[in-house]
Amino acid sequence: MAGTNALELERLRRAFGGVVAVDDVSMDVGQGEFVTLLGPSGSGKTSTLRLIGGFERPDSGSIRIAAARVDHLPAYQRDTATIFQTGALFPHKTVAENVAYGLRMRGVAKADIPARVRRALDVVRLAGFEDRYPAQMSGGQKQRVALARSMVVRPAILLFDEPLSALDLSLRLQLRAEIKRLHDEIGFSAIYVTHDQGEAMAMSSRVAVMRSGRIEQIDRPEKVFGEPANEFVYTFIGESCCLKMQMASGAAADTDGAPLALHLADGLPDGSWRLYIRPSRLQIDRVDLENGLRATLDFTEFLGDVHRYHFKAGKLELFVDHQGAIPHRPGDVVDIGWRTADMMAYR
Repeated sequence: MAGTNALELERLRRAFGGVVAVDDVSMDVGQGEFVTLLGPSGSGKTSTLRLIGGFERPDSGSIRIAAARVDHLPAYQRDTATIFQTGALFPHKTVAENVAYGLRMRGVAKADIPARVRRALDVVRLAGFEDRYPAQMSGGQKQRVALARSMVVRPAILLFDEPLSALDLSLRLQLRAEIKRLHDEIGFSAIYVTHDQGEAMAMSSRVAVMRSGRIEQIDRPEKVFGEPANEFVYTFIGESCCLKMQMASGAAADTDGAPLALHLADGLPDGSWRLYIRPSRLQIDRVDLENGLRATLDFTEFLGDVHRYHFKAGKLELFVDHQGAIPHRPGDVVDIGWRTADMMAYR
């Protein structure tokens, strides 16, 4: 139905004994949207996916897929397809038979199945693999077969349950790009569960950051990263330096009361504060920026693309990611500057 959301969740709740796994979750997924559920272990993202797929029943709330309410239906009666971590292929069936399985279960005419299987394998770049068995394929190839098997039935929404987590880094990056390419070309609707922030940022139309069964923020990746809704989202997404300090009459001290050589353009009211800055936004030997701190170089790490310089100022510890080497050695006192727009303050 034109204009209908692929998925609508309204106030979903699911508890296991005394533990609330999903707590008042509401969200929509538009047609062609790729929405990622991101959060730490135990945040409720997998439980939410299982509720959508019909592998668990909600205690309360509603689930609508393509406008039809489905929370009372078993998994096999929902217009979804799930791609698991392992691919979950039938080892005794060929690639073509694995891909065709869902079509047969959905009653697609036997004469139409071979052509649809071929098209699906073309899309995931596995043409010519029809007669192979899963044991004859790499981990990445098996996940592409699982993707073809799910897409071939043309579900209202695809569900991805951390499908890349068991793969090594290089293969994970290749398949991440492959899924992104397929989404851009085909425009399927999807819910994707991951604990990998890079996957979430690279692939998603929107990201839902979860904690303790609730959605803390759902928005475009750029907004979640650059305009976090709260301190949890800021600290969970990406790396950041946290400067814990006390402010009194415009002067800063660390948590032990030792004075800090800190300058803030806008100042902060008296009290305890936590300042956060991304390590890539801190700049060494810059006294011309709005904000600054004098700190002592402690040690250096080489991370490939950047050097990471670790500093101390009293009880404070911070690190700066910098392209190339700097003319300083451990023990040197260095000026570090940053722009006000790159800083978040919480109390």
